[in-house]
Amino acid sequence: MLDFDLAELYEIETKNLNLSVKRNSKRFPKDFMFQLTKEEWESLRLQIETSKSRGGTRYLPYVFTEQGLAMLSGVLNSDIAILVNIAIMRAFVFIRQYALSHKDLTEKLSELENKYNQQFKDVYEALEYLLKKDEQIIGQNDRKRIGYK
Repeated sequence: MLDFDLAELYEIETKNLNLSVKRNSKRFPKDFMFQLTKEEWESLRLQIETSKSRGGTRYLPYVFTEQGLAMLSGVLNSDIAILVNIAIMRAFVFIRQYALSHKDLTEKLSELENKYNQQFKDVYEALEYLLKKDEQIIGQNDRKRIGYK
């Protein structure tokens, strides 16, 4: 999640959120949070259609991973921060469970597709064989007639 989105959820200013994180920088390794590059930020702005009226950003935003969000609960000690972190963690758990359940479904569909595609392939090959056999029989009976037409 982006730092300004988190600040809005926690009902604090983005600079205060980032300041709290910087004060506790040892708690946020690169796999917990990172700063977007200029190109990533421009691409993201086009996708989410951020407006200049929002005030814009002087600095490139930080992105927090699931583990970074969990770490924020120890850094931000307000009641709302605790409630928001609980809600975010539940959302991540739901998304993970949803993805895993769909992974199983996708695998089952793939198995069925492979099973039935093989059966249809066998039927298709059998039909093709019979058609070729018919063509050969027809070809043998289509001999050139001898005599008067």
